[in-house]
Amino acid sequence: QVQLVESGGGLVQPGGSLRLSCAASGFAFSSYAMSWYRQAPGKERELVASISTGGGSTNYGDSVKGRFTISRDNAANTIYLQMNSLKPEDTAVYYCYLWRRGHYWGKGTLVTVSS
Repeated sequence: QVQLVESGGGLVQPGGSLRLSCAASGFAFSSYAMSWYRQAPGKERELVASISTGGGSTNYGDSVKGRFTISRDNAANTIYLQMNSLKPEDTAVYYCYLWRRGHYWGKGTLVTVSS
C-alpha cells in the first residue's frame, strides 16, 4: 500500500526557516515525480513545488520561487521542502502528493508563520 508521511511542520517566526520531509513507501519511489501542495484555511489547495524522478528538474509556484527548494533522496525514499524567508501567508497545511494510477496524498503537516 502507498504511504506518504509528512513531518517537520511547526511554528516559526516571519523570516525564519523550516524543512519538511515526506517519507514514502509502498511503490517504486524512484520511478515517479513527486510534489508538495499546501492549503490555507478558507483557500483552495495549491501547488508549491514538484520534482522529477531523479531530482534534476523542479518546478515552483510563483509565490514561493526563490524562497523554497524541493529535493529528493531516492535511496531514502524521501522528498524534502526547504522553506526560507517564511511569510505569514505561507501558513498552511503542507501535503506530499503522488500521481500513480490515481491520486495519493499524505495526511499533511501544519506550518504556522507568526510572530
